[in-house]
Amino acid sequence: MLANEGFVTDGRSASSNKGMPVVRIVPQTVPCECSVKEDAEAGIGQVMAQILDALASPLTAEEASPKKKESEPLSRIVFKGDLGEFNRFFYKRGWGDGLPLLPPTEEAVREMLTGTDLPSDHVVGKIEPRYGKATVEKIAVNAVMAGALPTYMPILIACVEAVTEQLAQLGAYGTSTGSWTPFWIINGAVRNDVRVNCSSGSMSPGDIANAAIGRAMGLIIKNLGGARKAVEDMGVYGNPGKYSSVIGENEENSPWEPLHVEHGLARDESAVTLFFPNCYSQIWQYGSDDRGILNTFIYNLQPGRGGLSCLIMTPHHAKTLAGKGWTKPMIRKFVSEFGRVAAYRHPSSHQGGGWTIKRPETVPPSGMDTVAIIPNPDLIKILVAGGPGAFLGLACGSGMVGADFVTKKIRLPANWSKLVAKYRNLVPAYEKY
Repeated sequence: MLANEGFVTDGRSASSNKGMPVVRIVPQTVPCECSVKEDAEAGIGQVMAQILDALASPLTAEEASPKKKESEPLSRIVFKGDLGEFNRFFYKRGWGDGLPLLPPTEEAVREMLTGTDLPSDHVVGKIEPRYGKATVEKIAVNAVMAGALPTYMPILIACVEAVTEQLAQLGAYGTSTGSWTPFWIINGAVRNDVRVNCSSGSMSPGDIANAAIGRAMGLIIKNLGGARKAVEDMGVYGNPGKYSSVIGENEENSPWEPLHVEHGLARDESAVTLFFPNCYSQIWQYGSDDRGILNTFIYNLQPGRGGLSCLIMTPHHAKTLAGKGWTKPMIRKFVSEFGRVAAYRHPSSHQGGGWTIKRPETVPPSGMDTVAIIPNPDLIKILVAGGPGAFLGLACGSGMVGADFVTKKIRLPANWSKLVAKYRNLVPAYEKY
């Protein structure tokens, strides 16, 4: 294998996961996705001798017949100590996310498991990139660590089902240098049962459901899937949304059918929808009428961000559009058709090496033709959420081939009403001035 020197550890993880723990990897220094021919040739020239040696030299005994690592039997109790010692122990082993964790004691995990009727050893799915088995109990362990409530277990199980769906493309999005983040949209009555915030500040800290559900899934993807920072998750800058990007749809104040109904579920069912953006923008409206709202979206699309996208609008914006006869399909078609950019500005028009041989200001545009930024309306979803105000939201990212929005039904346990009643009064009470 030939790999950029910064990706050798990633290559080792990938090869060992495919049953080739001692595959030969030659590190090289060519800049990632290099488009300058001279830089590429110079970098490869520096390691050509190593490449030839790796290809031609006989296999060692270990390479010819690698031995499987024998793992010792694990105890269910991995640590005893106070809260500070526990957090340092878990952090040093890479099991956390940089914030304090709650100890997943036997008692706490048992309580978390009251949120599902599934047996604790049931395998919900295998999570990429290392295909760890996400059993119900392991989901519960990470949920406890994240500070989740037992009422979140049905949602987390549906989230795991979504993230292990092939169309979600976690194996690409979760490990890419592009720093995509799972964006979770919750629909149905479960939103109100567990108090998922669909209004003001729904993506800010302060709501235990929005915060803990997203955080638990981050720990699950890392600890069970094996997407570890700078080992398998090679995000160049990372993404703060990976702590938690969870929002509910404000169905009660939307003039259109909810997202989960668009995906074929009944209105009285609950569901979670997943996609992976790597950019999120809040944009001040250009005007409060339908033209101003739609122009805000089409003139803020980013060239090169033509993948799965979500237009987020407040109930007021949605009702304004609906009042002028706009439906969701009409909006998607409008944004896809008129969200355009001059062809020379689109990434597909940049040929790399030599494009700026002359001074940049003397390089003329290659034509004033325009291209659609999001060429297919099916790549766009519309979400009604957020509180009062004049801002619109846009979550988007360049797409992976074969990726799509994934919606999974949330299945509630038989004791749901009793469980909800037990935690219903857990709400913040702010001092009034």
